[in-house]
Amino acid sequence: MNSASIPSASIMRNSALDGAEVWQARVDLAACFRAAAARGLHEGICNHLSFMVPGRDDLFLVNPDGWAFSEMTASRLLICDFHRHVVAGDGVPEDTAFFIHARLHARLPRARAAFHTHMPNATALCMTEGEPLIWAGQSALKFYGRTVLDADYNGLALDESEGDRIAASVGDADIVFMKHHGVLVLGPSIAKAWDDLYYLERACEVQVLAQSTGRKVVPVPRHIVEATAEQMRHEGGRDSAALHLASIKRQLDRDAPEYRQ
Repeated sequence: MNSASIPSASIMRNSALDGAEVWQARVDLAACFRAAAARGLHEGICNHLSFMVPGRDDLFLVNPDGWAFSEMTASRLLICDFHRHVVAGDGVPEDTAFFIHARLHARLPRARAAFHTHMPNATALCMTEGEPLIWAGQSALKFYGRTVLDADYNGLALDESEGDRIAASVGDADIVFMKHHGVLVLGPSIAKAWDDLYYLERACEVQVLAQSTGRKVVPVPRHIVEATAEQMRHEGGRDSAALHLASIKRQLDRDAPEYRQ
């Protein structure tokens, strides 16, 4: 089945789907698309970010097929159910977007946000032998104890069985390194998923740079890794992810305010 076979619908005047909370989710997710594009965290029109519609466990926001991240706006995002129906929006999701994200959201209720990209440095580490992260840089320590490697690359996700296989590989992780493919970042909110996506690529970038020197990369001692990861999980109650997303939106409001449309 190809994308053209999925029924599409214009944005419905449904009070539950047109409310302020849903619109805010649209704006926040659109901001993440624009920010990811500006930082090279996407690949053509092939990557996808999704978020469960606030107040719903059966509908999710996702980008339509054929549009670049840099073109995304709040109103351009689709609302889909788990049965390939576009409930609101013009267009259809790309096939792999549907089969990855619908199955993740259906099987992992904790994953309110699911960001899938082929960002270059993280993807490069998915192509190397062994575990992707060495735990040698401070930014990497943010992800200690939160990652998993899905080593069973199986081609494109073009059916529910492959979506279910990917979802089953996640376990308790927030970050999935998908061998030969890319990464998945899962989170309870758009802000937390964005924050992890950004810092994951930065952590991978400095590791790739360090490895390119040909000198031995020295890991942080394990007890310090564990203590630092715990510090990063709490940060004294400061919601750095929310602050990060707020900063992104301020920059976009100045430079590309149409993302809110």
